[in-house]
Amino acid sequence: MPFINVKTNVSLDENKKTTIKSRVSKAISLIPGKSEAYLMCAVEDGVSMMFQGDDDKNIAFVEVKIFGSSTKENYGRLTAEICNILSEEAGVDGKNCYVKFEEVKYWGMDSFMF
Repeated sequence: MPFINVKTNVSLDENKKTTIKSRVSKAISLIPGKSEAYLMCAVEDGVSMMFQGDDDKNIAFVEVKIFGSSTKENYGRLTAEICNILSEEAGVDGKNCYVKFEEVKYWGMDSFMF
């Protein structure tokens, strides 16, 4: 039950947004036991953002929420891949990309709790 939300100040066309969602969806498998089968992913582009007092550079903030938990090493691998994807697809340097992980204890879907 992962959810990945990508926010960036970069304006992206629909093709780029789809490519980012597709690549991020596949990258979730870097966390053992997670796959794109239940992944929900969003890309918000053109967001008014500032980093280090500057709004002239390409930046991104990515939230990754997973049901259960994983390890720092797995999160590190996913962070590296997300930063790589955003560098290649949106021109966001890895040093201008934050990735936040949240481990969720309860997750519901279709009147069912996992």
